[in-house]
Amino acid sequence: MALSPPPLLLFSLLSLLLLQSSAVIPRMLFLVPQQPLVLTYHNGALLKGNHTVNLLFYGSFTPAQRAVVVDFVRSLSAPATSSLADSDLLALASRPPHRGAVTAVLTAPDVLVDGFCMSRCGFHDAGRAGRRRKVRYAYLWVGNPATQCPGNCAWPFAQPTYGPQTPPLVPPNGDVGIDGLVINLATLLAGTVTNPYGDGYFQGPPTLPKEAATACTGIFGGGAYPGFPGNLLVDPATGASYNAKGLDGRKYLLPAMWDPTTKQCKPSP
Repeated sequence: MALSPPPLLLFSLLSLLLLQSSAVIPRMLFLVPQQPLVLTYHNGALLKGNHTVNLLFYGSFTPAQRAVVVDFVRSLSAPATSSLADSDLLALASRPPHRGAVTAVLTAPDVLVDGFCMSRCGFHDAGRAGRRRKVRYAYLWVGNPATQCPGNCAWPFAQPTYGPQTPPLVPPNGDVGIDGLVINLATLLAGTVTNPYGDGYFQGPPTLPKEAATACTGIFGGGAYPGFPGNLLVDPATGASYNAKGLDGRKYLLPAMWDPTTKQCKPSP
């Protein structure tokens, strides 16, 4: 009479057989088809429309832990991010009347634009309009770098991504993204006026020219050097740095421009 092997030995023998079989015939253990997963709707009520998610943290959570969860929930209702190519920017700029005008396309922090932050903070270019496309017009684009790349496109109001790590300045209007956008807008307006169609004032190759303001990159006041924007005015109430005043006393930081008389970079007074 044959004796049955003990349960532990039987389990070991089965395991060994399975291992040997799978070594000879790969994936043999996965030949059994999976049953389809079907969720049946049972005609009950569903939540529809907008609902608020109330987060109740009970017990010990660090601020960093709470931030992870809060950011996740906020991401569920974040607006969709659009993406624009250069051709899209041209299409936007082609809409307004062009005679005697420069169209400036400004994109918000949640809009992605090809090349933004990686190789440029904005650009200016020219297009053609009219029935026979004989009317040339100048346009420019600038992005708000607040969330995508403040260190690249909002310096000196943000810690620089590269170069000397000097402390950022306080923006004159209390908005790093918008005050940085104004710097780039002023830079591109200067380039648009002095080199609107690629055959005006510039130095270097036409594909990567140094123009009226880009020739003076990083210079905002006297005594500027890499990592230091120069000597600037400071608002005693807010500590904000600026070098120009506009309507209603609003303050701005504007880039230096090339002076054709002195052939030097001249900061704003």
